[in-house]
Amino acid sequence: MRRVRYDSPGGPLFLEETPVPEPGPGELLVRCEAIGVTLPVVRKVTEAAEPIPLGGEIAGQVVAVGAAVARFRAGDRVTGLCFGHGYADYALLQEAMASAVPDSATATDAVALVRSGLVALGALEAARPERGEAALVTAAASGVGHLAVQLARVRGARRVVGAVSDPAKADFVRSLGADGVVVYGEDGWGEPVDYALDAVGGELLGPALGALAPGGRLVAYSSGGGTIQAYDLLVGAKSVIGFQMARIARGRPELYERWRRELWRLFEEGVVRPAVHGEFALEEAAGAHAAIGARANRGKVVLHP
Repeated sequence: MRRVRYDSPGGPLFLEETPVPEPGPGELLVRCEAIGVTLPVVRKVTEAAEPIPLGGEIAGQVVAVGAAVARFRAGDRVTGLCFGHGYADYALLQEAMASAVPDSATATDAVALVRSGLVALGALEAARPERGEAALVTAAASGVGHLAVQLARVRGARRVVGAVSDPAKADFVRSLGADGVVVYGEDGWGEPVDYALDAVGGELLGPALGALAPGGRLVAYSSGGGTIQAYDLLVGAKSVIGFQMARIARGRPELYERWRRELWRLFEEGVVRPAVHGEFALEEAAGAHAAIGARANRGKVVLHP
């Protein structure tokens, strides 16, 4: 089978031929039909000290199962987060991370919706939203952000503001249901909001915190880091909440599954619409990474073997 890898930090990415892996206990062997590309993986290629397996969201058909697998069998359509080599014709998926794909959805729908949607929904839950509040979503055109905009509306936000890096993304974000769009670097982000979901971090933490009304909550789920001064929290009685999806997946599997079911329900009802910015062949993985790295995407970037 074919697999994408790289030998040194920063790449380049290349295809190699390697044997099809065998599923171990609790694992599914999946013939990949769609692979989601994420900013954390793109960053790891350029920033990690040593090369890592290119994992991430995959969707496809189960072709074999390992010992002790109870919920799936060969022929089932699944999606989930692959921790090993996911940029490949075949990948191993832990049963605990797998979700069945309904007949109404394509593999591309699945990788655009489930993992990114889980992060968006989890960050939203961490904000403890109340009906009638105003919300801010940074990276609002991203794979996670474009779903967070829609989910905030589903959860009763009276006003949703999307923050983006490029004004060219404004129409896309408004088409998702955002009432307003602001661009990083602008002075002031308009009327204060009750909570903010921040996927950017770094220098954007300050403006996101400044956009909060007194008593507002900022949920930080970015891998971009950043620092906040305690005084900036005290003066407005604001709070910052860290959210990590892996903690939920490992420690709260019942909640993880409930959120997955909710996403599929909203998808099938047509309430949440995953968007795909670009679809690339497996051998074009470098181009997919470039689209993410340049912050050019409006929705999900997907690879196809």
